[in-house]
Amino acid sequence: MEMNGNEIKEMQKKYVLQSWSKQEGLNPIPIKEAEGIYYYDYDGNRYTDMASQLVNLNLGYGNKDIIEAIKKQAEEYCYIGPSVASKPRGELAKMIIDLLPDSFGKVFFTNAGADANENAIKIARMFTGRKKIFSRYRSYHGSSFGAGNLTGEPRRYPLEPGIPGFVKFFDPYIYREAIEFKSEEEACKFYLTKLREQLIYEGADNVAAIVMETITGSNGIIIPPKGYLPGVRKICDEFGILMICDEVMAGWCRTGKMFAFENFDVIPDIVTFAKGVTCGYVQLGGVAVSKKIAEYFDKNLLSCGLTYSGHPLACAAGVACVNYYKKADILGNVEKQGKVLGEKLEELKEKHPCLGDVRYIGLFSCVELVKDKKTKEPLVAYGKDPNGIMGKVIGLLKERKFMTYSHENMIFICPPLIITKEQLEEELEKLDEVLTIVDEKFI
Repeated sequence: MEMNGNEIKEMQKKYVLQSWSKQEGLNPIPIKEAEGIYYYDYDGNRYTDMASQLVNLNLGYGNKDIIEAIKKQAEEYCYIGPSVASKPRGELAKMIIDLLPDSFGKVFFTNAGADANENAIKIARMFTGRKKIFSRYRSYHGSSFGAGNLTGEPRRYPLEPGIPGFVKFFDPYIYREAIEFKSEEEACKFYLTKLREQLIYEGADNVAAIVMETITGSNGIIIPPKGYLPGVRKICDEFGILMICDEVMAGWCRTGKMFAFENFDVIPDIVTFAKGVTCGYVQLGGVAVSKKIAEYFDKNLLSCGLTYSGHPLACAAGVACVNYYKKADILGNVEKQGKVLGEKLEELKEKHPCLGDVRYIGLFSCVELVKDKKTKEPLVAYGKDPNGIMGKVIGLLKERKFMTYSHENMIFICPPLIITKEQLEEELEKLDEVLTIVDEKFI
């Protein structure tokens, strides 16, 4: 049935519940086609995807290698159960283990990031025989029940009262810390001391795992200070606790390394991943575990299972995706364009009174908007934006076809990793224009 853009939009509004939204007043853009870093509506308007959708479309739209791999697999078979040997499933698992440190052994495939984290904590509990799980307040690990209890920010509230045994701690957010540290090392020592103390008070021998986004993602691209992650690793080793790095958003070349933990001289016990493993062409996630953990389940039951674990179409897309990262030297492009992005963001910070902080690593970045640079008072209070200021700021960007999202007082700049210098500079000029309006009207 042929439909125009407005008909498609109205059908979605009538029948689809849209996530994280009050349904009244929604006005989704009907998309006709997409290519590279751009997508187009039915009126021919071109939008630049400066958030890689949900920071998952790392290789952009219309990647022929991934599309052909999906087509080829579909012609052979679209689905076969997890207990049957499938070439793309085994091939992708081997590729992932080969990309990780030598200490890693096997992969359990999931449908996405949330159930990757769900299964990671199940594996940690089974392996250690312990029940408590530590995770951070400024974190998002998914919205299903277990992953939602891992999550520390307000999106966990509808799940409360939560599951017993989930314990929260604060991650280093030096820009907003009330204490003025002399150095990153001093801050690192403070946060690690508090974490160790909290573990002792919770009974460290009851704690199965510490789960962290390697770099805090949708809560503000908070990059850990020097020495922090190795410090957490040392604490985990001291008490026999597993270190789980959530690489759902930060993995797959986003930070200039294949996996974000490679930036910090640390090796976790478990890594969860999703998003960039297939760039959204088919949904897929997974849990990579150390050889020691994998060997444990040789003689002990792995009580994890999903109908679509290692879905052949998704794994075929994943194989093509991982191959393309290497073939196209995506890490090289992230290094080049990440340098451009960082320099431009620093220039914008100097120029605009509304820009309190900029944080970036590779092509993973955000800007934090404030009313006053000296006091660091945020443009909107935590959890409160009665005048819809951030919505208006995002609207101004949308008018310029710069498509991204905000969280609290932050705007995210996480474009597809195939972006060119010219494209990046063109879009950052739009951000500059909007920040000038914020300077004049909102602070």
